[in-house]
Amino acid sequence: MKTWIALLAASTATLSSCKKNDDNGGAAKTTESGKKAPDTGGNVSLSASGSTFQKAFQEVAMDAFMKNHSNIKITYGGGGSGKGRQDLADMVVDFAGSDSKYKDEDKAKIKGGDVLYFPILLGPISVSYNVDGTDHLNLSPDTLAKIFQGDIKKWNDPAIVADNKDAKLPAEDITVVHRADGSGTTDNFTKYLDAASGGAWKLKSGSTVNWPADEKAGQGNGGVAQIVGSTKGAIGYVDLSDAKAAKLHYANIKNKGGKFVEPTADSASAAGDGIEVKDDLTFSALDAKGDAAYPITYQSWVIVYAKQSDAAKGAAVKTYLEYLLKDAQKELAALDFAPLPKSLQDKALAQLAKIQ
Repeated sequence: MKTWIALLAASTATLSSCKKNDDNGGAAKTTESGKKAPDTGGNVSLSASGSTFQKAFQEVAMDAFMKNHSNIKITYGGGGSGKGRQDLADMVVDFAGSDSKYKDEDKAKIKGGDVLYFPILLGPISVSYNVDGTDHLNLSPDTLAKIFQGDIKKWNDPAIVADNKDAKLPAEDITVVHRADGSGTTDNFTKYLDAASGGAWKLKSGSTVNWPADEKAGQGNGGVAQIVGSTKGAIGYVDLSDAKAAKLHYANIKNKGGKFVEPTADSASAAGDGIEVKDDLTFSALDAKGDAAYPITYQSWVIVYAKQSDAAKGAAVKTYLEYLLKDAQKELAALDFAPLPKSLQDKALAQLAKIQ
């Protein structure tokens, strides 16, 4: 009788342990590859904000990830790269999406210590426009710079005509549209103009720029796309995914090789072939060499704290990052982004070990 009671107790304890694992989403959960997911110690909620450039990818990735990790809930609020970096610095989010890194002078304000940069994608910034009768447009970098700083004010300006000899360009006023929020898209777009325009660009570069007063401003990539689409004569810089969603026309941009190149996932991937990556995994894909490279290609990172203050959240962040860097990469082309080059992907995956 004592033996049977002992066996019954052991069996009950085993069943209880299995049920506990199922209930708390720990060892009973599996990843998409069938491997056991790390035990996060129960249900975990992660919040993030930042880059609107990567937002479409985040939404697709989060949806697929949470279907296979029902104990982890993730929200991504957008708001622009500047907001993401500030929110992470203030420790009000668990990770940030950003298309540019922290400035050196801002590092002392990061409350949680050292941060790690995980690149997740490459993508083109389109130069989208709304001009009746003009379905095809070429723009060289110096002409583009003069348009966006207000030096060129008409669509039939000789500089634009020189790039488009067969086009019928109207004597219509140009309405420039830029970002209203602190934006990594703005930072990269203005860095490109500063580097590629041969000295034509005078407004410097940064997440915010002192634009001419007569220009229009939109919130996020989607906001710029909406204004361009509804304003005759407008031109603005918009990530390709939002430009396509808004059914905008966008220009071919002259690259370093002298070729006018259309923004596509493939031309963004070509720009990524020759990038030089720093030890902290930051880099720039702007104004890349190669005839097939789209010159206004930029990159986006997920930024996290190296030392996590909450063990369960830290494990969940690490698991989600691994998903973004591996399985989710196959979703990028359908969203008009380019996946990471294999060498960069390997470096990013190896860096996961630095999250404590």
